[in-house]
Amino acid sequence: MVSNRCKIAVKDELKKLGLHYIMVELGEVEIMENLSDDSLERLKTALFDVGFELIDDKRSVLIERVKNTVIEMIYHSNEVIKIKFSNYLSRKLNYNYTYLANLFSEAQGITIEQFIISHKIEKIKELIIYGELSLSEIAWKMNYSSVAHLSSQFKKIAGLPPSHFRQLKVKRRRPIDEIGNTNYEFIGLTEPIKWKAKKPEQARLQLYCSTYS
Repeated sequence: MVSNRCKIAVKDELKKLGLHYIMVELGEVEIMENLSDDSLERLKTALFDVGFELIDDKRSVLIERVKNTVIEMIYHSNEVIKIKFSNYLSRKLNYNYTYLANLFSEAQGITIEQFIISHKIEKIKELIIYGELSLSEIAWKMNYSSVAHLSSQFKKIAGLPPSHFRQLKVKRRRPIDEIGNTNYEFIGLTEPIKWKAKKPEQARLQLYCSTYS
């Protein structure tokens, strides 16, 4: 889940339905209740009305987790991006990267690398618009080997060099939900997982979601 607005929207809908969440974080919500079919349908409808869609296919859930992990790393990490994304994704999601890459490209029509590059360029636009960093500093922060490398990739994706983008009076950015064919906001539903709780009827329900705004 990308923005605080999206987190608040999900929390509000859960509260309206009387559901108790353990956490609402990027791409994952944990609910304590074991939902009946009727409760699940009400939850689907409530979330759909505020722009989310439940998905119950495990492959689709995993793809959304890949997207969320990339977006979290690029847009919400205060650290300099120095780790290889392939290693980061594999470790974070506990899947072999080759499997993730094949699954992602088959479903999305682009590679994970292309998805990452597109979002890195959008983040670079954001940093240029803020005007606090030089291109050299941005290149270092975004883990490019040089300004020339950044500029080449930026021009390939954005159609103009970053130096020209900086000079534009109106600096246009793409909505995040249009990058890499991510056209919807998803919440993916996994199977309920039994866990030890104070009340034996309680269970954990995990909702994976990605929201781009």
